[in-house]
Amino acid sequence: MTLSIRNQLPGTVTEVHSGEAMATVRLRLDGGQELMAAITKESAEELSLAPGTPVRALVKSTEVSLATQRVQGLSIRNQLPGAVTRLTTGTVMATVKVTVDGGELTAAITKDAVADLGLFVGSDVIALIKATEVSLATA
Repeated sequence: MTLSIRNQLPGTVTEVHSGEAMATVRLRLDGGQELMAAITKESAEELSLAPGTPVRALVKSTEVSLATQRVQGLSIRNQLPGAVTRLTTGTVMATVKVTVDGGELTAAITKDAVADLGLFVGSDVIALIKATEVSLATA
């Protein structure tokens, strides 16, 4: 299957906590960073997720936000440090490629946000991803 989702990070499940309707799944990405996904309990069961299960974390580029430093006091669970490796700016929107340990992410943000953050190729950034925006796939 081919997907339009650009952000596909390989990793391994380290923890699964199921609630009544939802489950949180903690992953160790191949680059060593941790990532949290919040998915339905039914999906976690259908994928047979358990510690040691290899998965791919999928995140749409429109769901990746960027910051120039780690953010405290925020409900967003996933804050991945990286560096800007490519920046393509259009009239209104921009795509920003960010290399993180173990992979690459693309963020689709506004041109104004690029200017306000002072982003350039080589900038250190933190990729912010809500756990509810992380989908999981197994092989």
